[in-house]
Amino acid sequence: MFNKILIANRGEIACRVIKTARKMGIKTVAVFSDADRQALHVQMADEAIHIGASPASQSYIDIKKVVNAAKSCGAEAIHPGYGFLSENSKFADALSKEKIAFIGPPKGAIESMGDKITSKKIAQEAGVSTVPGYMGLINSEEEAVKISKEIGYPVMIKASAGGGGKGMRIAWNDQDVKEGFQSSKNEAASSFGDDRIFIEKFVTQPRHIEIQVLADSHGNCIYLNERECSIQRRNQKVVEEAPSPFLDEETRRKMGEQACALARAVGYESAGTVEFIVDNKKNFYFLEMNTRLQVEHPVTELITGIDLVEQMIRVANKEKLKLSQSDVTINGWAIENRLYAEDPYRNFLPSIGRLTRYRPPEEFESADYVIRNDTGVFEGGEISMYYDPMIAKLCTWAPTREKAIGQMREALDSFEVEGIGHNLPFLSAVMDHARFVKGDITTAFIEEEYPDGFVGVDLEEEELMRIAASCAAMNRVAEIRRTKISGRMDNHERRVGDNWIVTLQNKKYELKIVADQLGSTVQFINGDKIRVEGRWTPGDQLAKMLVDETRLTMKVGKITGGFRIRNRGADLKVLVRSKIQSELADHMIEKIPPDTSKILMCPMPGLIVKIDVQVGEEVQEGQALCTVEAMKMENILRADRKAKVKKVNVKAGDSLAVDETIMEFE
Repeated sequence: MFNKILIANRGEIACRVIKTARKMGIKTVAVFSDADRQALHVQMADEAIHIGASPASQSYIDIKKVVNAAKSCGAEAIHPGYGFLSENSKFADALSKEKIAFIGPPKGAIESMGDKITSKKIAQEAGVSTVPGYMGLINSEEEAVKISKEIGYPVMIKASAGGGGKGMRIAWNDQDVKEGFQSSKNEAASSFGDDRIFIEKFVTQPRHIEIQVLADSHGNCIYLNERECSIQRRNQKVVEEAPSPFLDEETRRKMGEQACALARAVGYESAGTVEFIVDNKKNFYFLEMNTRLQVEHPVTELITGIDLVEQMIRVANKEKLKLSQSDVTINGWAIENRLYAEDPYRNFLPSIGRLTRYRPPEEFESADYVIRNDTGVFEGGEISMYYDPMIAKLCTWAPTREKAIGQMREALDSFEVEGIGHNLPFLSAVMDHARFVKGDITTAFIEEEYPDGFVGVDLEEEELMRIAASCAAMNRVAEIRRTKISGRMDNHERRVGDNWIVTLQNKKYELKIVADQLGSTVQFINGDKIRVEGRWTPGDQLAKMLVDETRLTMKVGKITGGFRIRNRGADLKVLVRSKIQSELADHMIEKIPPDTSKILMCPMPGLIVKIDVQVGEEVQEGQALCTVEAMKMENILRADRKAKVKKVNVKAGDSLAVDETIMEFE
């Protein structure tokens, strides 16, 4: 077995590999850029080597620098994680020449499967069902439009060397192709150093289901069941689960056998994933093969008990698989939520900055449930503009899907993140969504259910009353503390009242608190009673309450006259007032926010790639105004109404902060 391996990656996947290597008694070496000097993976590894400037092109994907780092520390093997150099055949070749083991598949398999055009041809020859499309390279917008018309709209424009949603666009008409073609090429060149594009038919109402395969260098190949990855935004997976709530055993077997046939056809070794589109009749079509460890691999590990990183290391060490297909079972259900530094209230635009608070739920494992959090950040650390916006992968396991979802809901409610925009509220909303709970999902789920973006969640009456009762009880605790402090200062004590009016989500609840040593019974004016118990004290930012014998976890912030409460995707301003205070508050004038309708502000920190309009030009609703690049993704900003451009404040190449003015309108 290897004595020392280098991890040619960063963030949570580097930390994940380090954990398994440590378990196997293997020393680890981290590499880091300027931006990652204090990163968690650097702290966790046995050694760390600086390899360059912050941009990935000058550090993490510089093959020569990574190889030199491995040689300098005596690493016998390199694990590439995912992204960066993980599917770069030139990297695998460079390691082979230096006699450094690549913890991944052979060069030939990477080349064959890494190119989507070639991979589809091989899949067809191996008897794998494929999606109709144009297999050749496309060199111009005009050619792309012509091909798209022949295939029939809608079509998917894809980067040939792509992955992770980079360089992908859905086009519904000629104009979409013209705009998407160049953006896809730009993103592909930026992310993979390869701007080749191809086009295939976009299957409407599809599910995205993938098969995990594992093969060794001795001709053995098995599949480790499937993962459902249909909850996606901009072709980037957000929620994954294993197994799929849609597949039956027969379809699973057929997909698994075809995935293994494809792996054998290219002489595959190591862990890999064959991705399929599955329609509502369980017909499945090959999409691509990812010749690396997938982001969502933890859910497979949780239902099979197989450590995929360990298996990759052993295969790279030329060991035979000790598992046969009959050894692979499905135990329970696992769900993964990807926590991203993306603001859901601003159309999921990237957010960067310092994590002023980062308190994930405690990892836990028992026969009843598992909580796992794969992360690469820490409180006080910084989310950089140079890399992918993923913060963590929160996973839960339970014997049933219903229980796994329940554990995930509670884990999300207790996950504290402050300092940046993040998608925790959105993830909570998905976990409560009726379609998700039912398993009725497709890759169009987010587009269909949130067509106007995410604006938060309106909670049902029952949940609002539970929160109102809890906040009233918490307010009583805070008032008692204030009274005692005042009593010491004024040498007298004031009695805390029992009657309060709680306002939240445009509703008012008049109630009375009857307290005892164990908690409070909250009596509503309509006759309902709710029992509240908990150990919350003023200053705690997480309240774990027991409400009518049911757990309620809330993130708590102090505001004037009450609390800011975040729970199940809702962000609530909860005001707890006396009757006279409530009556007076009704006469207060609401502050009106400033009018920004005549300016275009940068919605995220990023780089101006292109300005599409000029001063004096009259723009129409939906017209492209400019393109902003952030976290390796291009974002086209469009006019929300008809207007005339008065002033353009920036130019291509400018780096902007969030809310900085790009242009003004008359």
